[in-house]
Amino acid sequence: MKLIDYGVREDEKKYIQEWSQANDIEVTIVSDLLTPETVQLAKGYDGIIAYQQLPYDEKVFDVMNEFGIHVISLRNVGVDNVPIAALKKNGIRLTNVPSYSPEAIAEYSVTGLMALLRNLKHMIRKVDKHDFQWAPDIGRELNELTVGVAGTGRIGRAAIKIYQGFGAKVIAFDKFHNPDIEKQGLYVDSLDTLLKESDVVTLHIPSLGKGHTVINSKTIAEMKDDAIVVNTARGDLINTQDLYEAVADGKLYGAVLDVYENEVGIFNSDLSDQEFSDRLLENVIKSPRFILTPHIAFYTTKAVKNMATISLDSMVSELNNGTSENEINLDK
Repeated sequence: MKLIDYGVREDEKKYIQEWSQANDIEVTIVSDLLTPETVQLAKGYDGIIAYQQLPYDEKVFDVMNEFGIHVISLRNVGVDNVPIAALKKNGIRLTNVPSYSPEAIAEYSVTGLMALLRNLKHMIRKVDKHDFQWAPDIGRELNELTVGVAGTGRIGRAAIKIYQGFGAKVIAFDKFHNPDIEKQGLYVDSLDTLLKESDVVTLHIPSLGKGHTVINSKTIAEMKDDAIVVNTARGDLINTQDLYEAVADGKLYGAVLDVYENEVGIFNSDLSDQEFSDRLLENVIKSPRFILTPHIAFYTTKAVKNMATISLDSMVSELNNGTSENEINLDK
């Protein structure tokens, strides 16, 4: 069995190499993304593993079919950038890593929120300039707030436990109720209700598709004054322009953003020596009421190892057994 792994970062390499040695399976590591050009490297291999934020070109799957490769295993959760019709046309099966560390993302959402509540961004900037005055950076306490958790999958449930540990009142919304959360009586009837009743709204739901946002001028108008938005899920859940204006105008207190709808080509890139043309993002960065990070909520040693190894395990199961527990149903 020969496998090829695309878009591999330096921090992933050792986990892939350790897996390769432990399982006595050849894995070729490629730092380039999977494109119609780089897929040519896969000739003679049995399966492709990949990770990238950019959309996958349909031509990639035509070439895979030509090479007799009929399984692709993603090292991430989301499959919205994969053209499912092209997979089906070429008889290619798809797997993902549905859970690599829910706790990592849940913990990060709370970390960002606490930094915002205690005005750490502004305070650190002041101290860097030797300004040690307290005011006006008085904080707020999480135990006094109502936190609305949108989405009660693995990450949302992990977040609920942490927020409850801080003593916050937690409410939740999900189209599909989790029995444990149901027993606690945390669910509200609608997302609108959650937005209206929450001091903090934390998003743990998948993308709703282009143009379908949860946080926008209309929904913001219904939210509490001084509410906070936390997004470690998908950038396109928020109209960032509307959110920025609401914070700048004083309607909302602030936001924690680990994702951004136009992050591709920006996040995980060093642009320090380049002219930065995204004025909206620049405004967000400058504002003390925004905590912005470049899609790193998942970025822990545990999560990175799980992403690397679970994707490889799924590939082996697909090739040996014709299926795996992480295979995506392409007909849904």
